Amino acid sequence: MPGAHVKTGSVAGRRRTTGIGPARRIAEELRAQNERFSAAVENMSHGLCMFDADERMIICNRNYLDIFHLDARVVKPGIRFFDILQHSVDIGIASQSAAALYGIRKPYIDGAKPSTYEEVLSDGHTVVISHRPIAVGGWVSIYEDVTEQRRAEAELKEQHRRFDAALANMSQGLLMYSAEGRLIVRNQRFLDLCNAKAADFPLGMTHGQMLEKLVGLRIFMPIEIDIEVGKTKAALEAGQSRSSYRELVDGRTLFVSRRPLAGGGWVATFEDVTERRRAEERMTHLAHHDTLTNLPNRSMFRECLDQALGDANAGPLAIFSLDLDRFKAVNDTFGHPAGDWLLKCVAKRLQHAVRSSKDVVARFGGDEFAIIQFGIKGAADAEKLAKRIVEIVGKPYRDKGREMHVGASLGIALYPGDGHDADTLLTNADMALYRGKSEGRNVYRFFEPGMDALMRERRALEVDLEAALPKREFELDFQPILNIGSGDIVGAEALMRWRSPARGLVSPENFIPVAEETGLIVQLGDWALRKACNVAANWPPDMRMAVNVSAAQIKSGGFARSVISALAFSGLAADRLELEITETVMMDESDAVLKTLSQLRGLGVRIALDDFGTGYSSLGYLRRFPVDKIKIDRSFIRDLDRRDTAAIVRTVIGLGAELGIIVTAEGVETEAQLDMLRKAGCGEAQGYLIGVPAKAADMSRLLRSQALLRQSG
Repeated sequence: MPGAHVKTGSVAGRRRTTGIGPARRIAEELRAQNERFSAAVENMSHGLCMFDADERMIICNRNYLDIFHLDARVVKPGIRFFDILQHSVDIGIASQSAAALYGIRKPYIDGAKPSTYEEVLSDGHTVVISHRPIAVGGWVSIYEDVTEQRRAEAELKEQHRRFDAALANMSQGLLMYSAEGRLIVRNQRFLDLCNAKAADFPLGMTHGQMLEKLVGLRIFMPIEIDIEVGKTKAALEAGQSRSSYRELVDGRTLFVSRRPLAGGGWVATFEDVTERRRAEERMTHLAHHDTLTNLPNRSMFRECLDQALGDANAGPLAIFSLDLDRFKAVNDTFGHPAGDWLLKCVAKRLQHAVRSSKDVVARFGGDEFAIIQFGIKGAADAEKLAKRIVEIVGKPYRDKGREMHVGASLGIALYPGDGHDADTLLTNADMALYRGKSEGRNVYRFFEPGMDALMRERRALEVDLEAALPKREFELDFQPILNIGSGDIVGAEALMRWRSPARGLVSPENFIPVAEETGLIVQLGDWALRKACNVAANWPPDMRMAVNVSAAQIKSGGFARSVISALAFSGLAADRLELEITETVMMDESDAVLKTLSQLRGLGVRIALDDFGTGYSSLGYLRRFPVDKIKIDRSFIRDLDRRDTAAIVRTVIGLGAELGIIVTAEGVETEAQLDMLRKAGCGEAQGYLIGVPAKAADMSRLLRSQALLRQSG
């Protein structure tokens, strides 16, 4: 009955089951087997079709239809192979001639042998086709879509090609080690750096074997190989990089950097830094030495003095402060080149005057020198040296038929009697010097506690300086800045001047240090900034204004507000203002200073590093804070005719180009200097050759004239 449930355990049920004939059981088993076969075929990852001896399709799966974009309503069991081809033509899949490209073609298998080949279909897919004959006639075909596999293989091949090209064209040598510590990659640049052949360093070498070979071939200087391998291994196992300089037998220096790889193993790169290290050594030397005389400069002198005073076993010392008498007359009479020659002669005489190789002779600048005399027993030893210096320096100087005469005045402070720290000793030596100069020339004086006249003069200068700003005794001059490439003036630097009714024109070298020490520089700097912005606002819109900024201004806390206020009040665009800072600012790495500079730079204000190369570790400051311009100090430009100085200048210009920083040369006074800077690729120049400092009205007329010339041209 319909809907009735038959219990499988009943007698009637058993009778019904046992009543099925053998033919029916075989048919059911065949049907079940066919269902399993069809399910297996349909779930294959490949396309499959089977044809009988009459070339009629027995079976195909969905993947076969999808691969060739065939219609399942047409292409089904029983269809002839030729009709499949015709169907592909009718529906526009392929033309008669192109049908074979679809891999639907009849496999005329020579000698009934299997065949496998690869076809690229018209839709761009790549299919691997395998035909297998059937013993009773017909064939079965398997179709595997390998498009992604081939694309991946092509990408891998391209990656290998790019990797090989990168290795071949790297400027650095490269070695790569596997996780097992064996050499697996070595590029040609490494072999070139070592002047070696590929056979010298076969793949499979360990790090230790590599070092042994490098030392054995007299490429590397001898090293402790086990220690070197251990250091590298420890760093890499800790997931850290390790870098070092490696000196070569031929005098070159390689910078070796070792870095762990994420998948295990590590890579080492080798860079020839010979010239760079030599340039850095020259830069370091110049940072500690006077470029004219090659004597230690103020910074180096102070280091030596601090080190000597910090020695627990330090014995008595004598500190000499020295300057030349009548030196200005030599400059005025014979010119600055003659003055420079004389200063070099004085430096040599001072070095000959000191007796101990430990004694330090330094030039502070201009005609100012200083000496540390070690190992004295008392004032008598210092007096002997002072007399010797006065005598030696005072002898005539003859050059090109000219005879020049200068003298030396000295102030002497003794340690420990006249002070226990460098500042006190230097101050007392200076006071003794000024006392001696006030009494005459070619003299020396020891410090005495009663020497306070200079201090009184200093205090008087401070009082006059403090009153000068409200009395409007300050003014600004402007020195033009030249774009060397275009030949156009692109702006000017504001220079502060003090015209005192009582003192006359006071040199900035005399009042700026006092203003900085007393804190008055903050007020003076704010005034100069506002004044300069107001002047520049009336210039052509492409002209920039450069303003010097002291460390005290930036540290004052309100400097950023002062700059913003000056720009807003004048209407000057921020990118037309250039703030010139010195290394004393960069040396202060406090968050407040960096925040202030970053804030201003974010507004568009440009930052220039002034007097580049004269201080301590300029390259370090460039790394810690990016600037828009570096200004090469005039002392380098003055000595451009010297080979080593010219090399340093070219290095700085090249450094600026690499970092995208404008380089300005200060103190350009001759056409020869300008031509050399132009050839070296220097961006800007400033100096008496370009233009002397001028009043605001004169500078405005110059810029307007230039603008008119541009328009007429």
